[in-house]
Amino acid sequence: MSKRFLSPTTNEVQSGNEPHDGTFADRQVCYHTISRVVDRRFVFGDEERETFRMFMRMYERFTGCRVLTYCVMSNHFHLLLEVPPGPSVLSDEELLERLRCINSKAFVATVEQELMRARKEGDAEAAAEIHARFTYRMHNLGEFMKTLLQRFTRWFNRKHERTGTLWEERFKSVLVESGTASRTIAAYIDLNPVRAGMVSDPSEYRWSGYGEAVGGGKKGNGKKAREGLVRACMRHRGEGFDAERWRDVSRIYRQAMGLALGRKSSNSKIQTSMKTGVSKNTAEMLASKDNETVLPDLSMAKMLRCRVRYFTDGAVIGSKEFVNGVFADARNRFSERRTDGARRMRGSGKAAAGMLWTVRDLRLGIG
Repeated sequence: MSKRFLSPTTNEVQSGNEPHDGTFADRQVCYHTISRVVDRRFVFGDEERETFRMFMRMYERFTGCRVLTYCVMSNHFHLLLEVPPGPSVLSDEELLERLRCINSKAFVATVEQELMRARKEGDAEAAAEIHARFTYRMHNLGEFMKTLLQRFTRWFNRKHERTGTLWEERFKSVLVESGTASRTIAAYIDLNPVRAGMVSDPSEYRWSGYGEAVGGGKKGNGKKAREGLVRACMRHRGEGFDAERWRDVSRIYRQAMGLALGRKSSNSKIQTSMKTGVSKNTAEMLASKDNETVLPDLSMAKMLRCRVRYFTDGAVIGSKEFVNGVFADARNRFSERRTDGARRMRGSGKAAAGMLWTVRDLRLGIG
């Protein structure tokens, strides 16, 4: 593959500034994005993680992009972000409502007065220009990430009396197919604190989608986190953001993370699996006929506890048909010698070979 790789809807090629042809503009697409702190310094404490999450939710509401799950670590973060196609037209009230998510009352009031003046004068062109001033930042992966990172950097620099960039490089993004791919990537993201040895069960980590879904309330971000994970697991079946499905989906999701393991006991205390060392409440376990919990593919669960470079550097992750389809849509971005797109995963990603495919043929540093 050439040195450039596809990053649909960002209006850029990932390693350059060439415009994208808009091939994916009419699709509802999903990305795994990651960004690291410069020099990979451990600078995120509790307050920093909480503030980052606050800004993330603010820009989610403003842009119309949806965070399916996330994890904010000490020196980097992961997002599984769905970018739906934008509406052809936003009403004035819808625009103002989105602006209220990230701007002061005074700023929104000024924009509202401008719109009222344009409408009163019958100047549709002026009103359209006011809309365009803000809507280009909506339903766009690149704009979501840029504004989120810039807003957090300004806050962080003021708090710590520093200047300059906070982030190591431009964010990475991987296009993720719905179904098995999005569920697997979501589990990989939520298992970050387990891989780092910070917790034994991902539900214990506050600054992640799964931790928020389990520990949050019925409203607010707890509900939003549950909606996101329902969507991550079931979007291939047309399921929307339905928090009422969380009860069923949470079992599927724990199984994907390899947490539905262990044996039920008569006293229903919390058990620890001998195979994974993960605490598991027996009331949540998926029981098989012989009264033991089961996991269809232990190798996949083991894989998710490793760093899988394909999930951050693979550019496209999904079924063979999906990856080849993306390759065909962006054929001009690859070398002439390349005949197809799908590549098998190797190294630490080998457990997913034949189930998940990637467009990048990674050879070094894959574990």
